Amino acid sequence: MGDMTVHFSSASEEWETPDDLFAELDGIFHFDLDACASPENAKCERYFTREQDALKQEWKGTVWMNPPYGRRRTEVFMAKAHESSLAGATVVCLVPARTCTAWWHDHAKQGTVMFLRGRLRFGRAKSSAPFPSAIVIFWGGRLGQAMRQ
Repeated sequence: MGDMTVHFSSASEEWETPDDLFAELDGIFHFDLDACASPENAKCERYFTREQDALKQEWKGTVWMNPPYGRRRTEVFMAKAHESSLAGATVVCLVPARTCTAWWHDHAKQGTVMFLRGRLRFGRAKSSAPFPSAIVIFWGGRLGQAMRQ
């Protein structure tokens, strides 16, 4: 599998979803799609890899999204998640709690936001992330329509 330490450092945009957090959320939402994955870390049977470019794909059903955390990358993935919810998908996002950013105000605040206590330990990292995290839920379907009214 090679040296995976880059996937757990601030030098990388990729932070593997903690299994226990995903299991808890999957027990509630029953995800159909992992929008940002690799074959090694996919949380759902159906997933999009970097090569498949999730931003060019249609997101349907109930979607898990732990996007790349680069400055512009998080923004475009949050925009896609929000847009997908308007088309009917429910998208649950694990993102850095960066309330001072434009993407947070433009997109995250349009969903239901739950701040996570403490700092997550992503994947097999030896230490916790250097940032706090939040779950943002963009509700699709009838519930989403009702919440937007």
